[in-house]
Amino acid sequence: MTGEGLIRPAGPRLSRRKLLIGLGVGAAAAPLAGCDAGSPAALSILDKAEAVTKAVQRALLAPRTALAPEYPPGAITPTFKPNGSIDPDDPAYVALRQAGFADWKLEVGGLVERPMKLTLADLRSLPSRTQITRHDCVEGWSCIGQWKGVQLSALITAAGLKPQARYLAFFCADTLEQTPDNTGRYYETIDLIDAFHPQTILAYEMNFAPLKVEHGAPLRLR
Repeated sequence: MTGEGLIRPAGPRLSRRKLLIGLGVGAAAAPLAGCDAGSPAALSILDKAEAVTKAVQRALLAPRTALAPEYPPGAITPTFKPNGSIDPDDPAYVALRQAGFADWKLEVGGLVERPMKLTLADLRSLPSRTQITRHDCVEGWSCIGQWKGVQLSALITAAGLKPQARYLAFFCADTLEQTPDNTGRYYETIDLIDAFHPQTILAYEMNFAPLKVEHGAPLRLR
């Protein structure tokens, strides 16, 4: 993270899973150090297990274009539990946070015709979507919250995906390993079906207020 969120479209895949994101499109070929059990063989096993898990998930939840359930305001969980790291210590992120994210920008690059850099004000000026949905954490808990943000599909359409783009890679403020000499950034990828889903948004508000740091400020992929 260099002070900008980053999304990179990739060709033929907020540590922090909530996205303090950078938006870029590119092939995500680097191994996740956070999952490294110490050998290439271990990484290969983890990669295969993840692929199987995703395949089963997709089969159970098909069709992938179906909408997730949305709830009435009365269903919002009083206290929405944070997940992942809740106070990143990356120096660039800390400086942005202390300045109220006034200088923060979301960078859209990679396999796009029109790279962009957008401030929070830019994002807030775009048409928004508000949705009340449930967050199901892999740790075994769930919370319902209201999210407001810009549809991801609108941004990548404006950027103009190149024909060879297949995935979007999101780069966060967290490093892959919390060590002084590590410079790798935590990232996650999604395919274009998820990217263009109408409920896939880049949220800058949660429960009627700007995102807090523990919930992914200044921007979180939902």
